Amino acid sequence: TAQPTGWEGFSMEEARKHADASQQTAMARSPKEVLVELQRGNARFWMGAATRPEKSAFERRALISKQFPSVAVLGCSDSRVPVEIVFDQGLGDLFVVRVAGNALDMSTTASLQFAVHHLKVKVVIVMGHEACGAVKAAGLPVEALENEPQALCQCLKALKAGLDLERLEKIKDPRARDREAVIENVYAQLAGLEKDHSMMQKVAKGELIIIGAFYEISSGIVDFFGEVSK
Repeated sequence: TAQPTGWEGFSMEEARKHADASQQTAMARSPKEVLVELQRGNARFWMGAATRPEKSAFERRALISKQFPSVAVLGCSDSRVPVEIVFDQGLGDLFVVRVAGNALDMSTTASLQFAVHHLKVKVVIVMGHEACGAVKAAGLPVEALENEPQALCQCLKALKAGLDLERLEKIKDPRARDREAVIENVYAQLAGLEKDHSMMQKVAKGELIIIGAFYEISSGIVDFFGEVSK
């Protein structure tokens, strides 16, 4: 006898109604409440108490009709930084844009604009991480960068422009220097978002939080900083 899959008897209309109800619940939360829940999810992850939320077959079916994430994350494409896992979130919870060095460019900006204006996310996070190879490479001499393929060279030069290399060179501890470089890069991307008038209008109205974050791979902890204000 075939085992039930979890959504026999549920029509697409019922799935849509479920999605509508879930969306209303998600949209009722304030940006601050959304951020607090994300912090709690990360705490579950680094304490080894992650729930690893999974959707039932019916809930996955409900997601066909729409998505309603509350958070957009601009993160790094590094394989050690799986954003949903780090925040203990499930399908449909996060709108994630991942690119080397969590770099803000036309494509990533457009993706975040879509999340803010069409999906109505409440929080936008720019998240760097420990041991970021892209940021480390950006600190190399320009001559070294020019040996890379053209697109990669341009990407690294753009990241380099946001780093205060003279200040970073004064930090003797390699791990501390690594962290500061990544944080500087996050601040540079946040500064780019501050130039987005439409997003900043939402920040001014209290409809959106834009904030930076640093993920420490070794501990699993995400530290938040640099909240943008209008």
